Amino acid sequence: MDHVDPNWSMPLADGRIARVVMTDRRHGDLAVAPDSARLEARRRAIVDGAWTWLQQVHGTRVVTVGAPGDHAGAIADGACTTVSFAPLAVQVADCAPIALVSEHGAIAVLHAGWRGLVAGIVAAGADALAALDAPPTRALVGPCIGPASYAFGSEDLERVVEALGVDVGATTRWGTTALHLPAAVGASLERAGIDDISFLPGCTATDAELRWSHRARGDVERQAMVVWIEEPLP
Repeated sequence: MDHVDPNWSMPLADGRIARVVMTDRRHGDLAVAPDSARLEARRRAIVDGAWTWLQQVHGTRVVTVGAPGDHAGAIADGACTTVSFAPLAVQVADCAPIALVSEHGAIAVLHAGWRGLVAGIVAAGADALAALDAPPTRALVGPCIGPASYAFGSEDLERVVEALGVDVGATTRWGTTALHLPAAVGASLERAGIDDISFLPGCTATDAELRWSHRARGDVERQAMVVWIEEPLP
């Protein structure tokens, strides 16, 4: 399966390899759109396969993919699989994209905004992998909005603090209440029993030349995290 160079890889116990690509502006807009032919061409230029992409709603549904392209367009915020060459994707602007990987031969991808984190999307993803007899052992978190740029209402922040702890509170660079989304993701992962966590660098709000941000610039475009399992070369 042809693909751009992955940002991250992890060998699995069965000899296969989990791969992750985190797109940016150079790869084009991956937002779900009516012009499906152009969007499909962009997808295949990144990872040439039948993607499972999602209609995301900040919920906790995680679909289990049994074949490449299975559940494409499902209303969900996560997908998981044990199948090789079945790319799973989420689209993001400021929310956090998360890849969960089990060394026992399974992967998941999650779309995590603050509402999804409070609702339990990370636990749902971990549970979905556990149901495949492959509980997650590592996580990779893609770029999202950083706390210095993420102004956040105090009442909503109280909800996140209640769910995930005081470390999720922060202050913007102009001095107002903020949410530390990477800290909220980290807390969610740790509560799901995953402590081997890597973060790709970058902030969607401040990396304007590389990434789109809905909150900072009102962008309607989206970058994507794509996760798949690859067979070893013969």
